[in-house]
Amino acid sequence: MDTTHKYHTLAWWTSGRTGLAKSDSAPNAIHFSAPPQFGGVEGRWTPEDLLLAALASCFATTFRAIAEYSKFEYTDLQVEVEGTVSKAESGYSFSDIVLRPTVTVHDDEKRERALKLLHKTHAACLVSKALAAAPALEAHVEVGNAVSVG
Repeated sequence: MDTTHKYHTLAWWTSGRTGLAKSDSAPNAIHFSAPPQFGGVEGRWTPEDLLLAALASCFATTFRAIAEYSKFEYTDLQVEVEGTVSKAESGYSFSDIVLRPTVTVHDDEKRERALKLLHKTHAACLVSKALAAAPALEAHVEVGNAVSVG
């Protein structure tokens, strides 16, 4: 297996207040704009949304890989990511990013192992490691209707 992998994305401004982004690995382009708070168009993906989506999708795919390698069975995984952008001396930046993954398992005996794998995923996620503002982790495991926070 190769030890390095390259990815390529191209973004271009189309007109007015919108642009398109395209990846070599996906057939469809994404329409984007600045957030409406910064003069962008309502209803478009923003760079901030895309960053949080990258983090959520990286966490989900990393957890799936770790769970599969660990022979850990679960019924569902949902990853919510919330980011706060604040103005600092150097301009606007993410001041806080929180990951809220929730994994659902069949029985209570898997709760502790699920939490361990969520924490392992947090440490291994490539996008998390690439961010200057390290995302905080608020992991949840559901068994039926009960929720555990760890």
